[in-house]
Amino acid sequence: MKILIVGGGNMGLTFAKSFLKTHIVTADNMLILEKSLKKAEELKKLNIGTVYGEPGNYIKEADLIILAVKPQDTGLLFSILREYIDQQQVVLSIMAGVKIKTIADQLGTDKIIRAMPNLPAQIGVGMTVFTSSESITRIELVTVQNLLNSTGKSIYNENEDMIDAATAISGSGPAYIFYFMQSLINAAIQMGFTQAESELLTSQTFRGAIDLFNKFDFSCEEWISKVSSKGGTTEAAFTKLNDQEVSEKFQVAINQALVRAQELSKLVT
Repeated sequence: MKILIVGGGNMGLTFAKSFLKTHIVTADNMLILEKSLKKAEELKKLNIGTVYGEPGNYIKEADLIILAVKPQDTGLLFSILREYIDQQQVVLSIMAGVKIKTIADQLGTDKIIRAMPNLPAQIGVGMTVFTSSESITRIELVTVQNLLNSTGKSIYNENEDMIDAATAISGSGPAYIFYFMQSLINAAIQMGFTQAESELLTSQTFRGAIDLFNKFDFSCEEWISKVSSKGGTTEAAFTKLNDQEVSEKFQVAINQALVRAQELSKLVT
């Protein structure tokens, strides 16, 4: 299989490295189109595939074309690619907010897969939600899922609207985690720990909690109950959190991210 990645930024480079690391594709079958001359030269030094700065007939050689550019670049991108794409090629888009119908109409092809990865994909523990057009075959879908899984884990959903929901949950999710981590770090510093100690206390606590959640079949509510004791410190903290309706307010904030994702989807047509 020959893969063309359009866009050599962070996510495009993440995919290229992951595909090569897992031996899904060799460097000989990896093509990268990067419009920035400076970035293209940097990519060439990495020996991760053949890097191009301009479109050409080589695009027709790709079995899979991955669109890893910013949504605002779609106008120019589509006009450049359209003449080289045929109905046998599969197009995988990780462009936020760009609907399958828009891609299909602009590129003149029906084989479209749309995915929303997140930042941890850069270290192989990402979370990706993806969907597809009706023209994608079962074999093509499984092939692309294997590619996505090289960067972590993935979930397929037939409803394209769930891509916006994934943007609000897993796409923006790492920032939410960092927000709570920073709050814990700040609290530790205020209590007298050094910056380094506070960061270690926080990062190891988050890591341990996640590992416990993944290793045992208990819900978050059950784990909270296990940590809490009547009249204890954890109960004191949760009494204040519940009084302030922190959980409810946090869910409202996440829903606002969904609203914004839906708004952005309507802007890119």
